[in-house]
Amino acid sequence: MTDSPPMTMFVPDFPFAYDDWLRHPGGLGALPEGRLGTEVAVIGGGVSGMTVAYELMKLGLRPVLYEGDQIGGRMRSIPFAADPGYVAEMGAMRFPAAASTLFHYIDALGLATKPFPNPLTPASSSTVVNFEGATHWATTDNDLPEEYQHVAEAWMKALNERAELQAIQAAIRARDVPVLRAVWSKIVKDFDDESLYGFLAGTAGFNSFRLREIFGQVGFGVGSWDTDFPSSALETLRIVCVAAGENQFSVVGGAQQIPRGLWNRVPARMAHWPSGTSVASLHEGTPLSTVASIARAGELFDITDVTGQTRTYPAVVFTPHLPTLLTTIDSDRALLSPAHWAAVERAHYLGASKLFVLTDRPFWLDVDTETGHETMGMTITDQLPRSVYLFDDGMHKPGVVCLSYTLNNDSRRLSTLTPDERVDTVLEKLRSIYPGVDIRSHLVGPPVAISWENEPHFGGAFRTSLPGHYRYQRRLFTHFRQDDFAPERRGFFLSGDDISWTPGFAEGAVMTGLNAVWGVLNHLGGRTHPGNPGPGDVFSSIAPVELPE
Repeated sequence: MTDSPPMTMFVPDFPFAYDDWLRHPGGLGALPEGRLGTEVAVIGGGVSGMTVAYELMKLGLRPVLYEGDQIGGRMRSIPFAADPGYVAEMGAMRFPAAASTLFHYIDALGLATKPFPNPLTPASSSTVVNFEGATHWATTDNDLPEEYQHVAEAWMKALNERAELQAIQAAIRARDVPVLRAVWSKIVKDFDDESLYGFLAGTAGFNSFRLREIFGQVGFGVGSWDTDFPSSALETLRIVCVAAGENQFSVVGGAQQIPRGLWNRVPARMAHWPSGTSVASLHEGTPLSTVASIARAGELFDITDVTGQTRTYPAVVFTPHLPTLLTTIDSDRALLSPAHWAAVERAHYLGASKLFVLTDRPFWLDVDTETGHETMGMTITDQLPRSVYLFDDGMHKPGVVCLSYTLNNDSRRLSTLTPDERVDTVLEKLRSIYPGVDIRSHLVGPPVAISWENEPHFGGAFRTSLPGHYRYQRRLFTHFRQDDFAPERRGFFLSGDDISWTPGFAEGAVMTGLNAVWGVLNHLGGRTHPGNPGPGDVFSSIAPVELPE
């Protein structure tokens, strides 16, 4: 009996094998000789922008990167002042094994990973669920009260009976595109107008408000789901189907090493450029500054940065959050069609706050002789901390604690507080869960905190679709294929996780970056290898379902 193929984020809306495209020995394509060395603007130095810049360089183009802050975007790993050898992951911090396209780059960069301590996983030796004042210690679902287990069973039953989870995942494992498209297309039509809460309320197993409340506050997998209650049910169903919330890993030393690594990496093979060339060397070590304006100039684009310098390009790839096109960047309306502008203007973003501290040691691993429990566990609570994550490299080394990871309303409650005030507030709440534990006595140096809704160039953590937004999401994702656009609409390409089918996941950022690479290649007269067609070449056979307007 052979093992079943692994789960990958072979997204059912557009089941293209990006990982296979990258691995093919023929490469991603080739450009006409006269186009080699052509400058292409890449706006934003997050993982999507760096994927684009790196792959364009390999094709023989000259990516010109604009970045107003630092290489990394929402892959931001902040060293602790008391010990810079340890970092706080302010943005992306956990990556599913199913993210095979992202892991292509992680492996190429030689980065080490280790299992992420999500609740009720082996990487988290203890999980503490605190709900309505009651505290439960667990290592698996079976250790939780029967009511909680009933919620977990009801969720799996709903996924299989209403969303055909087993059929979809079997098709994803086999990469059976016809079956996957047939099943998923029906689900899109059935649930586009449904919120996650509506999906639950329409399920027999969740006919009790109490069960829906427990699911929202506690949840299963990576934690609570109530933040997603107003969002499109498709958003959650898709994430579950591609196993994005399972078997997750962190990058040892910080996730920001991925985009920084692509900035500095010298490929083994590339067109046009001499051996030893990197994206960094093409920029003499420093990207251009923040973009102030983007304007069309016939079939070209004029980009002016905040220093007043204007440069002209035949193609532009835009990777930052979409709202910056409406706010901080003076954007020519001719960049996009009215339908695409409508999708940009209706993009909805989640707020998110994180609070990290460095500790003298992983004190939470100490065992309480009276209870037999460890001092603390990975914590899910309906109180303000919401989620507490614990990271250690051994008993005799410093530890890192994410004291609080909150979204939306909970994030806004913390966003006006200083980092020290956040620590005071969170420790006060944790005292009721761990009354005999003096967490503060183990803290070393100042805390590190972020609220993404307050960050310049972001205004939120990531986009999430509301019910009825599938059409907008489709417009944004498919924007890279421009053959049927009027000539005056071509050459400006959107990229980034917020136009992907899996916003908030780096895999989607990389996938849309590769879409943009294909778009630029095609726009400049290049072609993919005949044995290695790209996402635009096979678009018509796997295009996302079109709902009637």
